[in-house]
Amino acid sequence: MQISLHGKTALVTGAGRNIGRAIALGMAQVGANVVVHYRSQRAEAEAVAADARRLGVEAIAVPAELADPAAVQRMAELALAKFGKVDILVNNAAVRPRQSFMEITPAMWDDVVRSNLSSAFYCARALMQSMLDHRFGRIVSISGTDGYQGRANRVHNVTCKAGLIGLTKAIAVEMGHHGVTANIVVPGIMNTTRDLRHYPNWPPTQQTLDALPVPRMGEPEEIAHACVYLASDQASYVTGQTIHVSGGWFMP
Repeated sequence: MQISLHGKTALVTGAGRNIGRAIALGMAQVGANVVVHYRSQRAEAEAVAADARRLGVEAIAVPAELADPAAVQRMAELALAKFGKVDILVNNAAVRPRQSFMEITPAMWDDVVRSNLSSAFYCARALMQSMLDHRFGRIVSISGTDGYQGRANRVHNVTCKAGLIGLTKAIAVEMGHHGVTANIVVPGIMNTTRDLRHYPNWPPTQQTLDALPVPRMGEPEEIAHACVYLASDQASYVTGQTIHVSGGWFMP
């Protein structure tokens, strides 16, 4: 099976590093033009766009505060002006603060929900008309195992991860007749850089990894492979689903 996304355009949020970078470059490797979203780290995003162009596609880096629907709309308009359409949206960007339940203020709650859940709605809403006009759309959102299992000190983020699953299923049901699919990819323990303020136990111990059916950390490119598949024609009959790329860490 050979996947080609030639003639398609993918917008990947939070694409300057780690999983987002791997997804953006994975799309470029199979021929998709790429919109590399970033919030503040312009140099990283521009470097990813340059790497994508070296793979023979067109790519631009576009800033946006995804918690602001007006900023998301401006990002969508820039992407559409450049490429004429956006066929693939990957909702990857997220904030991951760590606070106990009793420490979370209403303002903190609202900030995380806007950044991690509402942002996915804003992005999908801003690009949906382009997908409907061309009767082709692929929406892939990156969720997390905590959306299924729960986790202490992350109630705001856990809620958003679970909400992404519901959002995805609802879009899949409503938009499938129009050629638009929506799916979820859930990473496991991935070999990425982390903000140690929010990940005090990082990196995982070898004992933790040995307990996995596949006893190692995953690589960002392995998440990218799943996203590229879901973006392709080969996945046209896959919608409303969740793919866990976690080495067997979580088996629903």
